Amino acid sequence: MYSKKHLWLIVLVSAAVIAAALYSQYVLKMDPCPLCIFQRVAVLFVGAFALLMALLPQRKSGMGLFSAILISIPALIGLGIAIRQRYIQGLPPSEVPACGPGLDFMMDTLPLQSVIQTVLSGSGECATVEYVLGVPLPIWSALFFVFALLAAWGGWFKFRRGRRF
Repeated sequence: MYSKKHLWLIVLVSAAVIAAALYSQYVLKMDPCPLCIFQRVAVLFVGAFALLMALLPQRKSGMGLFSAILISIPALIGLGIAIRQRYIQGLPPSEVPACGPGLDFMMDTLPLQSVIQTVLSGSGECATVEYVLGVPLPIWSALFFVFALLAAWGGWFKFRRGRRF
């Protein structure tokens, strides 16, 4: 049977990451940029998929692989967004994209595909570097997504190693 311990660990760490993000927003008054919000959504999907797979029976051999793939999709997307944000933060000030409209405004007025394209191209507010424990926030996000990938695939590899062929 696929190790559900890995899935529950992903769920718990996802909840902790979201709690930390909300704490930084509402207590520390660190307003999230659009790329930060997209990373939060990716964390939510990683946690939700891990919770779903942890609650489902894992009796069939393909379920472990399906769990790892399902969790990997939002984790890889989130990792890409975190890398993109860190890239924007590293740009010289003269090359930083101009600040655009807020995410709420874009969601109300633009089609979803245009919102995603605009956000991923980056804007000036995404270039602001916020630190937690001396580490930029996109690095923390990237570490979470790498953790989720390792935990999901680690559970599957542990399952595969224990099977006899």
